Amino acid sequence: MKRKLLGLLLYLILIILLLFFFTTRASAQLLVTEEPIVLKTSTGDIYGTLKVPVNNKPIPVALIIAGSGPTDRNGNQRQMKNNSLKMLSDGLFYNNIATLCFDKRGIAESKAAGKDEADLRFDDYINDVRSWIDLLAKDKRFSEIAIVGHSEGSLIGMIAAQDNKKVSRYIYIAGVGEPAANILKEQLSKQMATQPQVAKDMIFSYIDKLEKGETITDVPASLNMLFRPSVQPYMISWFKYNPQEEISKLTIPVLILQGTTDIQVTVKQAELLADANSKAQKIIIDKMDHVMKNSETTDQPTQIKDSYTNLDKPVMPEVIKNISSFIKE
Repeated sequence: MKRKLLGLLLYLILIILLLFFFTTRASAQLLVTEEPIVLKTSTGDIYGTLKVPVNNKPIPVALIIAGSGPTDRNGNQRQMKNNSLKMLSDGLFYNNIATLCFDKRGIAESKAAGKDEADLRFDDYINDVRSWIDLLAKDKRFSEIAIVGHSEGSLIGMIAAQDNKKVSRYIYIAGVGEPAANILKEQLSKQMATQPQVAKDMIFSYIDKLEKGETITDVPASLNMLFRPSVQPYMISWFKYNPQEEISKLTIPVLILQGTTDIQVTVKQAELLADANSKAQKIIIDKMDHVMKNSETTDQPTQIKDSYTNLDKPVMPEVIKNISSFIKE
């Protein structure tokens, strides 16, 4: 009788221990675990956040690249906080994919790594991504590296991924399919709709010169904000890249994601990219805006209020689902 009681007691203890183990493990997965990571460069340190799910074998890691302007690793700017990239990285974490998000040089915690405007080039951002790839490739916790570029970050990551055996997949989110010079002309045309044609012709001639790699002298004071001498070298280095040409160079699997209510990038841009790389997968997400959230309207003030400056509104589940499936293929 005592042996039976002892056996039953040991069995109950074993069950309790197993329940505790699995409950603890499940709870750990529900909490996003973060660790700081630093990229050393010749001009200063670039800081990021690494999120790695609990695992007993190597898993994929997604390197997420923010878009243009002073956008930090979470997808936020000073007056425009939406946590879009944080939500994306958390969503991938829950799908058992590690992520790395970072503050670009000169932004947020990486501010000290910024260069003087006259010395900054678009290629600096590309080279930083290449260095992040090299750093991740040394980490034995990761089975493969996928690059996820958002907006302008999509072009940066795409070029960094070319002919790089350390990168296995590329995801292009809300990125343009035309050269930056074309996009700038299109935006200025809308803004200058009521301006004299001579003013538009002069500005477009400046853009054409920069696209050819030529600098502009004697810029009128009224146009100094856009064409000041110190920013011209950066614009030249940026204008030389054609996204359609660059995506055609990729031989790894490519996924293009675009939303129908994006007020910054149209579906046409995704179509241009897909046409340039016949092997790329193109997914158009209905009612997705530029920050990957659900928007019923393309009214700019409404989107700014409801999505661009909304920390609580989630990234659309379709974004996380499609990226996770693509990475795990």
